[in-house]
Amino acid sequence: MTMKEHLNKTVQFLKERGFGTPEIGIILGTGLGKLADAITIEVEVSYNHIPYFPTATVEFHQGKFLFGELSGKKVVVMQGRFHIYEGYSMQDVTYPVRIMEQLGIKQLLVSNAAGAINLNFKKGELMLIEDHINLQGDSPLAFKGVSQLGERFVDMSAPYDKKMSETLISIAKEKNITLHQGVYVSVVGPQLETRAEYRMLKIMGADAVGMSTVPEVIVANHLKLPVIAVSVLTDECDPNNLAPVNIKEIMAMANKAEPKLVTLFKNLIATF
Repeated sequence: MTMKEHLNKTVQFLKERGFGTPEIGIILGTGLGKLADAITIEVEVSYNHIPYFPTATVEFHQGKFLFGELSGKKVVVMQGRFHIYEGYSMQDVTYPVRIMEQLGIKQLLVSNAAGAINLNFKKGELMLIEDHINLQGDSPLAFKGVSQLGERFVDMSAPYDKKMSETLISIAKEKNITLHQGVYVSVVGPQLETRAEYRMLKIMGADAVGMSTVPEVIVANHLKLPVIAVSVLTDECDPNNLAPVNIKEIMAMANKAEPKLVTLFKNLIATF
């Protein structure tokens, strides 16, 4: 079966389960599941029940596809996402973006947990991604038959939607929330970086580092879907002062910063 046939069967399954026509898609990153509490959920389906869907294997991820209402708009939400480091292909990781687009979304909002390489940024703060560097060694568009789903050669001169970004910046100012703007670099993981790697990433121009988001953004651009992404900065990556990583602390920091992200996304959706 082709990917197009898989997509049709997945969409049909979700519609039969009560997924209507969402206006906005949201991807919730590692440790960032609380936005779901603000949604009036109409239908939820576990990933492992959806045909052709990958299954989330990260313990901090819920692994559910949600449909409901937020700020007066119909939304479809990935509560938990997929990563290359779980052994998935780029096509697996981005499959849900294609599903959300086929369900009818007109905008995509993405979140992630990331480490701050720019030492002017502090843990617990947020960063709006204005550009990215793909160091995952692959592309979600590098497969046979991709041209059946959109143009093969996708322009990435401005991958993040300017209008949504400007609106989010003004909401952050109004709500007195620190929202940095910077470059996100996506690596494979799951190991974290060495001191030498942090130095290299800084020289390359990265402000924050993570293990997700870029594949989804590439596919959103492939589908001509306006997209923005926000990183919750969970740790500070100072190569001259690097402490051993504590994943529990990183998750705690994601949880602490998450209400600010929820405020931004709720208010942004209200402007659509």
